[in-house]
Amino acid sequence: MSEQLKFIVEQLNKDPFKKNFNLITFDNLEPMQLLQILNDVLAEIDPKQVMDIREEMPDQTVKRMSALLGMLKYRPPGNLSDVSTFRQGLVTGSKPVVHPILHWLLQRVHELKKRAYLARFLVKLEVPADFLQDDVINDTYHQYEELVEGFKTYHKECEQLRTSGFSTAEIRRDIGAMEEEKDQLIKRVDRLKKRVESMSNHQWMLEQARQLRVEKEREESLTDQKQEQKNQLFQAEQRLQRSQHQLKDLQQAATDASPESLMKRLEEEIKINSYMASEKLPKDLEGMRRTVQYLQKVASEPAMGQADLQELEDKIKECDSQINQLIEKRMMRNDPMDDKLALYRQQASIIVRRKESKAEELQEAREELAAAERELRQRSSQAQASDGAEVIRGDELKHLVVKLRSKGTMYKKKRLDIAELKAEYGVLQRTEEILRQRHEIVQQKLQTVEAEKGISGYSDTQEELERVSAIKSELDEKKGRTLDGMSEMVKKLNSMIVEKKSALAPIIKELRSLRQRYQELNQEYEEKKVQYESCAAGLESNRSKLEQEVKILREEKAQDENHYHHINSMSEIVDMQIQRAAEEMKAYVSSDPDEKKKAIRYPCKKLREKQKMVKGSHTINMEQMKMWRDLEQLMECKGQCFIRAQSQASIGQVIQEEGEDRLVL
Repeated sequence: MSEQLKFIVEQLNKDPFKKNFNLITFDNLEPMQLLQILNDVLAEIDPKQVMDIREEMPDQTVKRMSALLGMLKYRPPGNLSDVSTFRQGLVTGSKPVVHPILHWLLQRVHELKKRAYLARFLVKLEVPADFLQDDVINDTYHQYEELVEGFKTYHKECEQLRTSGFSTAEIRRDIGAMEEEKDQLIKRVDRLKKRVESMSNHQWMLEQARQLRVEKEREESLTDQKQEQKNQLFQAEQRLQRSQHQLKDLQQAATDASPESLMKRLEEEIKINSYMASEKLPKDLEGMRRTVQYLQKVASEPAMGQADLQELEDKIKECDSQINQLIEKRMMRNDPMDDKLALYRQQASIIVRRKESKAEELQEAREELAAAERELRQRSSQAQASDGAEVIRGDELKHLVVKLRSKGTMYKKKRLDIAELKAEYGVLQRTEEILRQRHEIVQQKLQTVEAEKGISGYSDTQEELERVSAIKSELDEKKGRTLDGMSEMVKKLNSMIVEKKSALAPIIKELRSLRQRYQELNQEYEEKKVQYESCAAGLESNRSKLEQEVKILREEKAQDENHYHHINSMSEIVDMQIQRAAEEMKAYVSSDPDEKKKAIRYPCKKLREKQKMVKGSHTINMEQMKMWRDLEQLMECKGQCFIRAQSQASIGQVIQEEGEDRLVL
């Protein structure tokens, strides 16, 4: 993850982004800022994505980014394969979602630019099959597919031309252009020389210009050296500050570094490491192995249904009940007087538990310390790689130092607590050994006294009798308590049964009457149901008949309406024709010549005469048109012959001139 963040920060600090981030500032970005950076990277790949995400709704932003990432063929990591989780992470700007996307995009920016450019032309539009039934849309879609295929071929040819390099003709053209530029520059230099040579002190002026150019180049080099020395001085000051901090830390650590304290610290570390290696880590490893075996066993078994789960739950309940019974039996058999070291064992178990908890805290502190050291080494290597560039600011460095010191003090406190627990554990072990030795001495003295008196084993027999009598009295007491409890339980159960019976008696009577009422209502319901079904069937048949009749009547009505409208329109047409015939008759019968000209018969007569004239001249006109076409073809042939004759004459003239030149040579 650190390498991933480092790569993202390095790429964002370069062109074209120039964000000027470091690891801390980038890691502390808000979700909205992180999404804006992701949008900027996507905009570099596809210029259509340029926008401010604050002016866009979150669901639209996620939809747009998801569509582009899908087009670029991005696949989320294995732990984010769920689409809803991935979309939720994009909405909230989650780092585990956004960081892998940035890493993947920044690794292949140029490749993705090309893919985004091609996607605009190669991603086909999805047209529903229903729309393709239309001939116009279908033809247009086929033309669109042909254009896409043509774009593919042209793009391949363009890529081949780009990869093949320049052709010889292009190189010759470039050489010719460069030679022309060279000639122009030579002519320009000659003109400037002629202009300068007319002056009296032109050599001195040329020398001064040359010296000025040399001094300017020297000034630029000195400026670069000055800037480089400033950077080196800044880097040296930073190294000096880091060295002073390290020296101060070493001096503080060396103030309490006496040989005794070092030896004591080493002994404590050896004890802790031996405990971790011999007890803690093997237990953790065994527990992990058991977990892995259990998970492998679960994974190898087939899928379980609801019945299998119910069976397992029943088995678990049976095992729990057996465990509870065994615990009760063990508690009944256990004699507190028999175990004289129960107190010490309890204390020892408490110490062991505390020791394990402190060991876990120590392990966590060590892991945090190792992580902090790795981060420190990473930042130091980053500072060296960036030639002393500022990676951690002063406030951040102070905060980090304070945090490390607090962790160190906490580690020391925990280590002191573990040492105290170890000392207490040693004292308790020593006390147990002393008490055991004293007990053995007293037992030996008692046995010698019994042997002298001739009653060997008396104390053991007496202790055994006392223990048996105590057990018997305790069992009798338990039996009595059990019998009393059972008798009380039976009395309570009997009283509860009587109470429940008395309470249920009126309810049972009411239930009997309700059952009888239910049977009557049920019988009545069945009868009504049969009647309803028969009535509904009859009504349904009548309804279907009426619907059929209504349908027939509606069809007849529609036909009658169509017939009526047809007759109405025909009558209107006949009225119009009658009106036109009356007007025509009126105009034809009228004595006014102007009114007669309005009649249809007069223009019809002229049109017939015109038709007769056109028919008479049709054959003549067609022959004339054919003659004009032949004349046009003849003129075209003459033009072509004239052009060929001119080209042959020019070629002959060139050949003749070349022959004359050869004769002259």
